[in-house]
Order: sequence, then structure tokens, then C-alpha cells
Amino acid sequence: MEDKDLYAQLGALTKQKDAWQTHIAYVGTLLEHHSTKIAAKALWLIGEMGLCYPADVAPFVCRIASFLDATDDLLRERALNALGRIGRAQFALVEPYWKKMFSLAADHNPQVRLSLIWASENIATNTPEIYQPYMPLFAELLHDKEDKVRMEAPEIFRVLGKRAPHLVAPYIEQLQTMAANDEHPVVRIHSAGAIRAFNQSLNK
Repeated sequence: MEDKDLYAQLGALTKQKDAWQTHIAYVGTLLEHHSTKIAAKALWLIGEMGLCYPADVAPFVCRIASFLDATDDLLRERALNALGRIGRAQFALVEPYWKKMFSLAADHNPQVRLSLIWASENIATNTPEIYQPYMPLFAELLHDKEDKVRMEAPEIFRVLGKRAPHLVAPYIEQLQTMAANDEHPVVRIHSAGAIRAFNQSLNK
């Protein structure tokens, strides 16, 4: 099968959720594909599958994590995405690679840094307390040089504000300043959303 046809096949499978569980092993083999585009698509899909069927993707988690060291930016990005989805479902599966994920907080590619935040939002949904040592890192990402990262960074404070407000409390003043004054409208909106989630959690 040509790469373009295989990519289309994976795209179709992404929409066929009722077929995911029976195709996990097949998609796992495509992590070894010579095409970066195919391997990246397989990483994305197996991450989504892992959110639904974490035990079934367990044999592939080590290979997924190995892409955190990939020289290709897209593969590092997709590895983070996949680990985030799998970790949301069952943190124990990604725990051996969790600290390694944070080495990408300073990645040269802003999309990779953004993906770390996004993956963390996923994992923090069900396992928030583990993020306590990394709150200063997320505070630094609030001031990332790239707008796309700054737009996403307040979202981890929103997720954690709902579930572990004590982790967010030290950063509320900073978020308030951003919500009122940041030059980017999305950053202002997301910062305000994080504050709102924090306040709602306290008022429960």
C-alpha cells in the first residue's frame, strides 16, 4: 500500500471508534513505519485509542515514549499527545516516562512545548496532585516567547484550578494581571477562565 493510501486508511480509522480496539495491534506496528507522516499519524491515533482502551495499548507505551527523543519535531509533539491521552486514562502506564516529558518544556519547537501543556491538561484531569513540583515550570510557560504557547499555558491552571486549587492559588495574582493586561486577547480570556475555575472550586 502506498503511503498516501495508508495515511487515508488511518484517517478513516480515526473516525471508526467501534473498530479501534481490534486495530490497536495493527496501528502499533505502524509506529515503525519509514514515513514520518505515517508514524506521526499512528502516534496520534494510538493515543486516542489508549484513552478508551489503555490496557490494550500498554505494550506500545515504551515505544511511544521513545519518540520523545526523536529528531523530528512532529514525532516529539505526537509522542507527548499520545502519552497525555493514555496517561489520562491510566497514569501508571506513562509514569515511567513522565519526568522525561518535562524535558521538552524547553524544546526549541513551540508546538512541542504546547503539546506538553496539552498532555499535562489531560493527565491532570484525573491525576492532579502529581503536578505540584512542576507549577513553577508552567508559570514560566505563561510568558513563553511564542503566542501559541502563551495561549495554551493558562489552560493547565484552569484544569488544576478545578481539581487542586491549592496548586493554583500562588499564581492567581499573576493570572489576574494577565487577564487584565495581556496584549493577546486569547491569553486574557484563558487567564480569566483559569481564575473562574479556581474561584468556583473554592465556592463549592
